[in-house]
Amino acid sequence: MTQPPPPPNQPPQQPGFGPPQDPSQQQPAQSSQQQPPSAPAGGPDLNKAPEPGYGYPQAPQPSAPPAAPQGPGYGYPQQQQQQPAAGYGYPGQAQPGPYGQPQQPGAYGQPQQPGAYGQPGYGQPGYGYPQPATMPMQPQPGGGGKKFNSQIAIIVSAVVAIALIVGGGVWYASSSGKDDDSKNTAGGDGKNKTNGGGGGENGSGSGSSGAQEKAPADTGSKVLFQVPAPKTPKDVTSISTAGSWLTDTVYAKSGIAEVVGYDRAKGTKKWTIDLPGPVCEGSGRTTEDNKTAIIFKPDMPTKGDPQSCTQVAVIDLETGKEVWTKTAQSGTMPISFNNVTVSGGTVAAGSTSGGAAWDVATGKQLWAPKTSDSCYDSGYAGGAKLVAVRKCGEYEARQLHIQNIDPKTGKVITEYKMDEGIEYAAVVSTDPLVVAADVGDSAGDGSGISDFFSVDNKTGKLRTRISAPGEDFAARCDAIYKIEKCSGLAVGNDRLYIATEEHDGSGESYGQTNEIVAFDLATGKQTGQRADAGDDYEIYPLRMDGNNVLAYKRPPYDKGGQIVSIDGGTFKQTTLMENPATENVRDVEARMSPDYAEILFSKGGLYMSSVYASDFSAGTDRKEYLVIAFGTS
Repeated sequence: MTQPPPPPNQPPQQPGFGPPQDPSQQQPAQSSQQQPPSAPAGGPDLNKAPEPGYGYPQAPQPSAPPAAPQGPGYGYPQQQQQQPAAGYGYPGQAQPGPYGQPQQPGAYGQPQQPGAYGQPGYGQPGYGYPQPATMPMQPQPGGGGKKFNSQIAIIVSAVVAIALIVGGGVWYASSSGKDDDSKNTAGGDGKNKTNGGGGGENGSGSGSSGAQEKAPADTGSKVLFQVPAPKTPKDVTSISTAGSWLTDTVYAKSGIAEVVGYDRAKGTKKWTIDLPGPVCEGSGRTTEDNKTAIIFKPDMPTKGDPQSCTQVAVIDLETGKEVWTKTAQSGTMPISFNNVTVSGGTVAAGSTSGGAAWDVATGKQLWAPKTSDSCYDSGYAGGAKLVAVRKCGEYEARQLHIQNIDPKTGKVITEYKMDEGIEYAAVVSTDPLVVAADVGDSAGDGSGISDFFSVDNKTGKLRTRISAPGEDFAARCDAIYKIEKCSGLAVGNDRLYIATEEHDGSGESYGQTNEIVAFDLATGKQTGQRADAGDDYEIYPLRMDGNNVLAYKRPPYDKGGQIVSIDGGTFKQTTLMENPATENVRDVEARMSPDYAEILFSKGGLYMSSVYASDFSAGTDRKEYLVIAFGTS
């Protein structure tokens, strides 16, 4: 799966809060009624009996000599091994439940399946996270393995274990509450839509009702255009280019200190928004009239001054205009924001110093951080609802409050309290409300996910908890900084669709493959539906299309990638696009790994882009690209 971001090199902005600092401040550098099928050859046994729950005494694991770590996907820069993981992925420590009580069992009396308990993951940085200054890896045919040897991970993590140990053994979340400062989310109407890709949530019922994407007569695609990677400033080895968006006519992408709108068919520039510094983060949500929000730095980073992400702006993706730019303060200090989203006519941005919000149309501030609060809004997720992840208490004794809030006032509508010890959570979907967390660091692979929590938006009560061991499932979330940045999953039809981990295929090619499976968000059980990638392919959910799931198939070394539509009822796959298999095109596509790149698809157009620019290829003949776009006739 993936690795959490490296730990920050600056202290938190507010005393007592203690989460890792904004990374941008580092030095730049088949039928639902059928029985679940048996596991494919070499794949995860999705029907195996539950194992002892988290916190249950574990049999000692025999030690094994470290194996050489395998690198991530094609062309992704390798992490420096001396850089330890932060937050999830740290060595887990078994601790008793609250008040010395035994661990709470899983949903419906089933004990939780642990991941690789006590085994920290090495992995790679979270989706959309600016990459550290390291050397790139060469592309590997078929993608290769994703996980590093756990003993190597332990050694790496131990470097800073004294500084930060995130405890294990916690109780699972309780029902909603109505007390204390936790509901004082410092402070709808308006419609929003999900961008052309990502873990979008929508759809109901079954079948292809509401689907917009149709298979063309000829599914073979051609390259529409490519955008060369921009050069980084002097003395800056890596810089963020996060953010990409689609409208009916425009494909917009962040460059270095700019956002550029391209004709989505021709690739010609339609407009450019110049900024004083690079974009740190872009919302995956847009308004009905194609406005979105970004966070950017007030100046270009330098070796001595990396700058902070203090500027929040609304941009118009049709006209290419900057509608407004705002900042917020905590006390006398400007806030460096970690995430931003759009919901109900409101732009909301979160940070370690609390959250703030503005009206999309006017820029009027709707709420600001309260310096006296013992709780703070670390981030928001938007779309159909606005959900806050509110942190209360001190570090290592944290309690997270998942709040459905009014976009205009910040008033809490309903609230779900997670039990103490769960330090980070990501919001996978706001409607239905689904939250992902690595409980007790039990995922064991740095993905940020060991469990999903399905919450009733109307009451704030837990519907069910879904165990998703890291050894079996390939979704990932950056719950530390980017609250709604998750990949390898989608939510719709009151189901969670999630990619499984790679495993040996059934053919004679010795290649890897995987599948997408579905969980019922009301019962927490698998529906029995499964979409196979096919030998040598890997399949990743991108978003919902009505009741269907859109997915990208990462190809073997001699094929082009595919976009498929998976029927929400029958799980029948329909190919919507297949990319060219020529070597030059494959080479560029291979570098746009779905684990890290931004992938947007709509109306026969596929747009793949990098979330960082670097000088790694300087002095070589290798040409890097910021964007590659494909289209069918």
